[in-house]
Amino acid sequence: MSQKLKIAVLAAVLSAAPYVSAQQKIDTIKTELDSTALQKDENPAVQVSHIKIDGQLMALETHEDGKFKLRDLEEAWRYDSLWLNELHSNADLFSDMLLEIQKGPEHDSIVVVDLPTDTLKARLARLDAKTPFKITYNPSLESVIKSFLTRRRDLMQRMITASQFYFPLFEQELDNQNIPLEIKYLAIVESALNPKARSRVGAKGLWQFMYSTGKMYGLDVSSYVDERHDPIMATKAASKYLSRLYGIFGDWDLALAAYNSGPGNVNKAIRRSGGYENYWNIRRFLPRETAGYLPAFLATMYIFEYAEEHGLQYKKAERPYFETDTVHVKNLITFDQISKLVDISTEELEMLNPAYKLNIIPKVEGKDYALRLPKSKIGKFVSNEKEIYAYVKKELDSQEKPLPNMVTAKDQIRYRVKSGDYLGKIAERYGVGVSQIKRWNGLRSNNLRIGQRLTIYPRKPYIAKNDSKSNGPKPSGTVVSGSKIHTVRSGDSLWTISKKYPGVSIENLREWNGISGNNLKPGTKLKLCDCSS
Repeated sequence: MSQKLKIAVLAAVLSAAPYVSAQQKIDTIKTELDSTALQKDENPAVQVSHIKIDGQLMALETHEDGKFKLRDLEEAWRYDSLWLNELHSNADLFSDMLLEIQKGPEHDSIVVVDLPTDTLKARLARLDAKTPFKITYNPSLESVIKSFLTRRRDLMQRMITASQFYFPLFEQELDNQNIPLEIKYLAIVESALNPKARSRVGAKGLWQFMYSTGKMYGLDVSSYVDERHDPIMATKAASKYLSRLYGIFGDWDLALAAYNSGPGNVNKAIRRSGGYENYWNIRRFLPRETAGYLPAFLATMYIFEYAEEHGLQYKKAERPYFETDTVHVKNLITFDQISKLVDISTEELEMLNPAYKLNIIPKVEGKDYALRLPKSKIGKFVSNEKEIYAYVKKELDSQEKPLPNMVTAKDQIRYRVKSGDYLGKIAERYGVGVSQIKRWNGLRSNNLRIGQRLTIYPRKPYIAKNDSKSNGPKPSGTVVSGSKIHTVRSGDSLWTISKKYPGVSIENLREWNGISGNNLKPGTKLKLCDCSS
């Protein structure tokens, strides 16, 4: 977007606020701009322009990347602080956590466990005394606990840190339904605290709801939205479902087994055992996965309760999930637009709003959809709501093909992978994310094969390179600075590096440099493009 067009759009935004006088508009802008900046801009990345609104001159500040300088009320903003680093680090690990639960960590580190059987028995007895679960020692449970402390040690350490974000939310919803608070550990076994988790059979979200069960407990699933991925809604639904299962069996161990395999399989196991109703007595008659389900839950509970004794420590995350807030969205708006207007990355928006499948918050009659933002950003949105919707309407109206009210089959394409293609390149071409392409096609890695067909819901038309103007906007996948190499410094992470280079994502850095984990060694040279040098 040219500077001239940006100014024209901004003029329309400000003019679209009918209940704000021209003088108020000017005063608002003036409070945000230094008087000397009106004459000369000392920051080359910031442009200060003068336009006429309602016949009066006023100044506007925009960045060269097209983002606006919307401000929250200072008094409200200073009460909030951002917790980006820890939160983004955890979000980046969600997929790894899920894989480790299912397959084990890539590099097992053998750790000698100083856990005598008598000590374990005493600790399990103390846990049994304060929880409604039947926690008794048996060799099978001991084996699982020791396996988690060795083969799964890294996973457990990361779960202990990530749990600070979700556990306060879980505890409140579980308490509302009179469910044991220890059930919060179940989300680790189910999804490794990955709100985007999807099993091979189609169960989704933190609590792994199948489509039919989710609908039964009020979780909306449409082309735009899948509330099985929403942490609060899914936790409410899981609490209701678990409460119902406990009402059937009157036993929390059996309720958890039924949550995993269905009440029918638990009833069959009871019959086949000859009428026993203790989990450990019917365990061998349950499906294989369910037979390992409760031991994994109890092992996780034990490790969290005795983390310090085993050298596992909380790495403090400054903000839990509740240090965010929501605002009901009044019109269709995309994550890209929110990112540009409120100055927040689309990656963070995806993490905080995992229920929106296409990174679009729709407007549907009879439905209320909410946008979750950090509290430091929510004020910006609320304080500038009318202007934001005016800008969004202007931008959508200016598009050659307006966004559809609902996505239909004709809005998807089938793309055939060609030589030289990779996920980042295809994602950039159609204005979508790498994670979206993987989700739409059930991909577990970034590997593609020539001739492979991919389902894509494009958000922008593809324009061939020879059709684009050399002086037009740079594609989002290029490194604006021209740099091709980044030298890792102490304190760098994939996320912080990606933010330094517009258009370079964490997935790009991993793919271009053959990185599978998250640890970076200072001095390492990282490619910033799909290039040989």
